[in-house]
Amino acid sequence: MTLLELSAEYARSEALLRGRISLLRAQLRSAPDPETARRLQSRIAALDPLLREMRVLAQLTAHYYERSYHKHEHYTL
Repeated sequence: MTLLELSAEYARSEALLRGRISLLRAQLRSAPDPETARRLQSRIAALDPLLREMRVLAQLTAHYYERSYHKHEHYTL
């Protein structure tokens, strides 16, 4: 698998996570009780870092070999 193909996989995963978070937020708005709302907020909080990671990795792998691309500090040695 090439980095460009890997980038597409990260982008697909990002889209799936974004959709799931949107669904959870919609459920949160109509949560029937505080316990359900707390569980939904907890799940959203767990998925948010994954969403950010997928976004960064999709961009990094798409532009990895471009000389002018400024790589993310977290992944630079």
